[in-house]
Amino acid sequence: MRSGFSFGRSIVLALGVGLLAGSISTATTPAQFSARGPGGGGALFAPSFSPYTNGEMYLACDMSEVFHSTNFGANWSVTDFRQIQGGRQAIVQFTSDPRVLYTIDLSDDLMTPTRSLDGGATWQQLTNEPTGGGAFALFADPAGTNRLIVSDYTTVYLSTDGGKSFSSKFTYSPASGNGCLLAGAFFDGTNIFVGTSAGLLVSSNNGTSFALANVSGIPSTQAMFSFAGAKQGGVTRFLCVALNASDVYPGMDIEGYYGSYQSVYGLDWGQSSWAVRTSGILAGHEPVFVAMARNDTGTAYVAGQQSSIDYPVLYKSSNGGVNWSPVLLITNNQNVYTGWAGNGGDRDWSYGAGALGLAVSPLDSSKVMYTDLGFAHLSTNGGAFWRQVYVSPSDQNTTNAATPRGKAYHSIGLENTSCWQVMWSDSNHLVAGYSDIKGVISADAGATWSFNYTGHNLNTMYRCVKNPGTAALYAGTSSIHDMYQSTHLTDSTIDSGSGLVLYSLNQGTTWQTLYNAGHPVIWVAMDPNNTNRLYASVINSTSGGIYVSSNIGNGAGSTWSKLTSPPRTAGHPFNIVVLNDGTLVCTYSGRMVSSAFTASSGVFVSTDGGATWIDRSHTNMVYWTKDLVVDPNDPTQNTWYVGVFSGWGGPPNGLGGLYRTKNRGQSWTRLNSLDRVTSCTINPLNTNELYLTTETEGLWISTNISAASPTFIQVAGYPFRQPERVFFNPYVPSEMWVTSFGNGMRVGSTVSLPGSLQIHAQAGQGGAVQVTLGAGTPGASYAILGSSNLVSWVALGTNTAGADGVLTFTDTNAAGMGRRFYRGVAR
Repeated sequence: MRSGFSFGRSIVLALGVGLLAGSISTATTPAQFSARGPGGGGALFAPSFSPYTNGEMYLACDMSEVFHSTNFGANWSVTDFRQIQGGRQAIVQFTSDPRVLYTIDLSDDLMTPTRSLDGGATWQQLTNEPTGGGAFALFADPAGTNRLIVSDYTTVYLSTDGGKSFSSKFTYSPASGNGCLLAGAFFDGTNIFVGTSAGLLVSSNNGTSFALANVSGIPSTQAMFSFAGAKQGGVTRFLCVALNASDVYPGMDIEGYYGSYQSVYGLDWGQSSWAVRTSGILAGHEPVFVAMARNDTGTAYVAGQQSSIDYPVLYKSSNGGVNWSPVLLITNNQNVYTGWAGNGGDRDWSYGAGALGLAVSPLDSSKVMYTDLGFAHLSTNGGAFWRQVYVSPSDQNTTNAATPRGKAYHSIGLENTSCWQVMWSDSNHLVAGYSDIKGVISADAGATWSFNYTGHNLNTMYRCVKNPGTAALYAGTSSIHDMYQSTHLTDSTIDSGSGLVLYSLNQGTTWQTLYNAGHPVIWVAMDPNNTNRLYASVINSTSGGIYVSSNIGNGAGSTWSKLTSPPRTAGHPFNIVVLNDGTLVCTYSGRMVSSAFTASSGVFVSTDGGATWIDRSHTNMVYWTKDLVVDPNDPTQNTWYVGVFSGWGGPPNGLGGLYRTKNRGQSWTRLNSLDRVTSCTINPLNTNELYLTTETEGLWISTNISAASPTFIQVAGYPFRQPERVFFNPYVPSEMWVTSFGNGMRVGSTVSLPGSLQIHAQAGQGGAVQVTLGAGTPGASYAILGSSNLVSWVALGTNTAGADGVLTFTDTNAAGMGRRFYRGVAR
């Protein structure tokens, strides 16, 4: 028989099996979701330190997260997307009151000045902000709570009442159209200094008026990109980094402009000219950020990238910029405790490349952090040593040694890249497909993750399936990431890509090429009636479509052919489902030409092996269709759910939402009005419960999905705006995994249990199972209950706990029960 636990060994299940003293487990929506994955992998920006709580830090991500740590990055949490969303501009600003914070919220594709009055627990957008959601910079006075500098593309604004009102103070609109970039600000009593691409903007009357300082030294062909200030012993000192003026504009992506670096400059206020401050910075090293503690004029840091290779550079000065010395010694990881990326590691330093952010603790110059395209690193001793802050500190690797490859890591919550799928090869071995970091595997039921595999070298693994006959794994991979998101809908961004169908005979540790499709492969599907047949979705405007092989057992010698293209389609296939009666069902997804969607998307059905196709698309599906899910509780497989995105440009492009058919697409019902639904999954323990994922509105649930008009509510415990798919662990079906576009994987439980308890089961004769339940009350009487689904429970007998609290019980009726779960309830 199969069971929800392993025979012949003791295990602890946090969810799914337990001994309950005087209480009953109940089905529930997960109250919280814990992060899983390898950590890192996506672009990070806007680091900041709290001047009040030692170890409190913030980071932002290009995938919308605002990450928060209170222990120097040993763990990270994600601020709920309904409160605030992050990006390059989202530098958290601390004030004189630890409860009052400011930053820029990037929700709804806007950039809105935002305030927290409870230390970051909740955030409120400033209703009278002057930029109309177009704020590129915000700086708050650290010595008060009311003074704010905010800028849009051309104008600098000041508020002196905590954002209730603003007044325009300076406008810079050069003929180049590059606008006014704010490089930083320094508040000093009645003096306010703002580094801008136009020059040093100064107010000496508490912000009543501002003017450009009459200081020379920076050529007109250069402009500030980063600016920092400090005051100590009566000296007010500024440092800045200048780039080519023609390259500097608000909102610029610095990773494309390291080569624009010109110089580092220093100025003590009162001097008439900026002085070049580049002594010690090696030729070919291109710093773009500068940072200082505001109370230390001697200590400063600059960070950027090497020009000859995409490696980070970071320098420190102990004399106000007069001389610089490198402090991030990445050759052989000399002074860096690495995670999985570093010299010799699963990725080299070139993956993270140059700095995307740099911060020094406001009142402690020994604490500094920088971020890059994949990771964050921290020093708490002035740059003498650095450590990664994206995997568990217990997993990090020693300094002055090559980073090992294939090592497994625990997540600490800094999951900042896209995950498309998690699948189980068996109860312990999992494969997860990712963008950019390719994919990861786990050998301990998802507790830790590694890159301990060979043969998969393309950017993204989109889909992996298991052959039920041979247990071989098959995966679709691509050199193009983020397929069918808004950035990858055009032929020009996809047609140049490559793709492979891979297979593995050892649970994902070794991958081999089954089929070189020559173009991105986004989906693979097994034929349930023929374990030698596999279908693949290959994307290309001229040769894309559904491909099939009926001899995959030949491995690399398998042969493939392209099926007839469904009507209206233009080479952008997506999902493939093979029904039990051999019917093929597929979706085609979005395609854009000249900024408008083409009517080439939808749902298509073939009853003759792909020789001909029937268009079963609802009118709203013809532009941007996503996942198709067959209801696993309909034995006829007539009930399907389809996620649909609304589009833009050209025709109306349809209404997004979740659609249902009960007759294989002959008619459809739109079940909700959510603008963009990606996918859905029905809870295997509750046939009336469905979870659905959206592009920007988070995770939703319906608890009456079988109703004619089901209701949907947002899952409050899921914190990220764009979940992609929901998967239930086939071995512990109460364990719910959610993959996402930018926040990796999270796992929650759909069964509420008061704790994790020991269970030991041993197969007996005739289908009997010997069960041992621990942690009971010695001498107490317990009813033993069994369940096949963790929802319905049947009394199996009564037993008394021994002196050690342990109950033993023999289930003589376990044969043929499939999954079997047990618990004890005090009588």
